[in-house]
Amino acid sequence: MIEVFLKTLPFFGLIGLGYGAGRTGFFTEDATAWLTKFVFYFALSAMLFRFSANLSLTEIFDARLAMAYLWGTAFVYGVAMAVAFLRGLDTPTAAIEAQCAAIGNTGFLGVPMLALLLGQEAIGPIILILAIDLIVFSSLLVILVTGSRGDGGARRVLPTVGMGLLKNPMIVSITLGLFVSALSLPIPAVANEFLTILGNAATPCALFAIGASLASKSAERLAVAGWLSLCKLVLHPLFVGVAAFGFFAADPYKAAVAVSAAALPVAGNVFILAQHYGIAPARVSASILISTAISVVTVSVVISLVS
Repeated sequence: MIEVFLKTLPFFGLIGLGYGAGRTGFFTEDATAWLTKFVFYFALSAMLFRFSANLSLTEIFDARLAMAYLWGTAFVYGVAMAVAFLRGLDTPTAAIEAQCAAIGNTGFLGVPMLALLLGQEAIGPIILILAIDLIVFSSLLVILVTGSRGDGGARRVLPTVGMGLLKNPMIVSITLGLFVSALSLPIPAVANEFLTILGNAATPCALFAIGASLASKSAERLAVAGWLSLCKLVLHPLFVGVAAFGFFAADPYKAAVAVSAAALPVAGNVFILAQHYGIAPARVSASILISTAISVVTVSVVISLVS
């Protein structure tokens, strides 16, 4: 475990560097927002496009792995919602808490870190997991929130979900990459080099941006944030592991990648959704902060156990 911990430490060191820059005011919130925008729309999109364009659909899609991750994630999603309902919360708040419990930082942290720690063969399963998170569970949040508020029913929900997917550069870049791969379109050497250089900026910039964004997060509602962090860092990888290694008997290597991805801390885009819909942004903020801090240790433990 110590060996894995030392390998993950530089990634969390970059997050810590960004946190320090943001906390001291050297890196402002506006600067963080623009850096995040660069990573989201340019660097990470270039990385995902290049990965997808050089992989076949069969290398990415694995039915057993997809079902295992879906069931494991849905289970922890359901547990978090059930506990929220028992506490008397409404559907939108329960849904945003479930999102904290089930959606990890696969895009900004998982793609660069797991690909380096677990090998390039991990890229296919990571892209599959990222697609499931974005298409299935992010859409589910929109459906639950919009539907429970009665904002126009299906006529309003379906276009909102559709536009959300079309406007997400990660989904667009993965789809375009798979399209290029399916048609066996050659990528010119100059274009491939351009995508490589731009994509290489994703790892340090994304990690620094995560840290800088954490500097503005509050530590309110610690009891709730602690429970949601427990769900994300412990229950989520546990349920995905049981489903992947047990019920669905997925390929052991791919199952290990899925469990490692499930062990990642709460995704930053959950806070963006919470702010957008005006649902408990303080507890989401605290969940991201606490889960990221604790994951310095827990991610190493999980990767050590499965690999």
